[in-house]
Amino acid sequence: MHYPQQLLYQVNKPARYTGGELNSLRKSWDNTKLKLALSYPDVYEIGMSNMAIGLLYEQINALDDCLVERVFAPWTDMMQHLQAKKLPLLSLESGIPISKFDIIGFSLGYEFTYTNILSILDLSGLPVWSKDRNESHPLVIAGGCATLNPEPIADFIDLFVIGESEALLPSLVKLFQSHQLPSGRLNKQPILEEAATLPGIYVPSLYDVTYVEECYQKLLPKTANAPPSIKRQIVSALPPPPVKPIVPFIETVHDRGAIEIARGCSHGCRFCNAGMIYRPVRERTISETMEAINSIVLNSGYDEISLVSLSSGDYSQIDELVSAITNKYGSSIALSLPSLHIDAHTLELVANLPSRRKSGLTFAPEAGSERLQKVINKHINEDELLNTIALAFDKGWTTIKLYFMIGLPTECDEDIEGIIKLAQKVRALATKKRGRKAQINVTISTFVPKPHTPFQWVAQESESTLIHRQSLLRNSLQKNSFKLSWQSTEISLLEAVISRGDRRIGKVIHRAWQMGAAFDGWSEHFNFNIWRDSMAAEGIDPTWYANRIRSLDEILPWDHIDVGVTKDFLKSEHLRALEARLTPNCKHNGCNACGLEGQWC
Repeated sequence: MHYPQQLLYQVNKPARYTGGELNSLRKSWDNTKLKLALSYPDVYEIGMSNMAIGLLYEQINALDDCLVERVFAPWTDMMQHLQAKKLPLLSLESGIPISKFDIIGFSLGYEFTYTNILSILDLSGLPVWSKDRNESHPLVIAGGCATLNPEPIADFIDLFVIGESEALLPSLVKLFQSHQLPSGRLNKQPILEEAATLPGIYVPSLYDVTYVEECYQKLLPKTANAPPSIKRQIVSALPPPPVKPIVPFIETVHDRGAIEIARGCSHGCRFCNAGMIYRPVRERTISETMEAINSIVLNSGYDEISLVSLSSGDYSQIDELVSAITNKYGSSIALSLPSLHIDAHTLELVANLPSRRKSGLTFAPEAGSERLQKVINKHINEDELLNTIALAFDKGWTTIKLYFMIGLPTECDEDIEGIIKLAQKVRALATKKRGRKAQINVTISTFVPKPHTPFQWVAQESESTLIHRQSLLRNSLQKNSFKLSWQSTEISLLEAVISRGDRRIGKVIHRAWQMGAAFDGWSEHFNFNIWRDSMAAEGIDPTWYANRIRSLDEILPWDHIDVGVTKDFLKSEHLRALEARLTPNCKHNGCNACGLEGQWC
């Protein structure tokens, strides 16, 4: 069963819903015991660019008596047609209604996909609240970096996988298979009770929720099986990479082959959630990387490969790896390094990439003053940055992208002036080196304090102050040949509320979804009025979640999630930030005692 052609003729990009792409795998439905629907809850082009989806797709399908098929959030036109015609949401591979799968698994990397989770469940004919689902419904599970504060969506999800799922998949699948009923459905309650005893598994229904002083969420285990703390699972070595990527019929956001060369980061930027939760650093060998690239090229036909890491240039053998790829493929393969830390080695590395084009280089100073860079622990030598950009222009690049954040802790107007002065220096350099051909793009994002970082206790800057600082930047940069973009303060506020929320925020998400919220990460669909009204109706003051300083001893909604980096370390970094003191990179300057030393470092 697949969607009727008459329906596909009526929607934008029907290939989002047809399946059948190169390297997609359709295992026998009737001859396979455990069936899982895998989703990144966004539109197809986004979901197919998510590396976790490709990794889980290959790993689960490789397991005995288990199959996985994909489902993504249908775009608004398709969503309306399915609702109007009362048609079920189908899997891409077999066209099977999602409600018939044993498990629905969500990979979550961004809080603004949460309303899409509810849309996917509802379009599948399933209750969105976990308490309303029974053995006749699939088990709903979730993992990914956003689930390291699972509380805002805890009442929708049966089971969370905390940490790197590769460490948990085999035992978890065996548990599911051991509790299948004669009907083929899962015996949920025994699964949830037993799963809670596995490391890295969080079962929200096994905890009572209380609020200290009617404000601060605290969890109390209901059973002996429910641990008071859930420890993030970490693999000691990177698992084998996916080497048969599904090749879409339409262009996706990251339309290229990709291989993860390293996981984790040692720079210790204090605003960076990923830099904390993906520790420690683990690298893939050059030989394994080269073998994987060869397989990806042969299996997909891609002529561009992305070497993925939180900081690709920090890969210890990056020069040798790039040379090996260049020697083997020459200019027939373009390489991209999507994340580079600015240092003297950066441009030499980029200049040696075997690329058939020189489009744009991206640099992220984040802060405009040396003082504020020390606060966030990302110190960029300005002369080094300008020399690197000058060399880039000399070597043929014509577009430079600069990323900054505003609203950082302790920021003042002088720091904004620092952004303006640095951007103007880059503009002058561009004009001198490339004339009218040079383009300088400046992107201004708003700082959102995230869980499990040294800034988890700080307040997000007020809307009035953010608007003032955006105005300073616009007035100075828009008239000076910059392409300037900035983020809505409303989007930033909501992101702070959800990412730092407790279970009360789940009711806000549900109400917003009922009022029509969907694809909130897309500017054309984001409607803050819906969210403002939803928060008001649920008695939620967004400023309490986003715009207040939290005590270092306050109970935090995510305190039961142990990411490995200790709270004492985060407190220490928080205090160093307030003193504008740098903490050196532990890769080069010795252990900083973050909590992962010993077996990991």
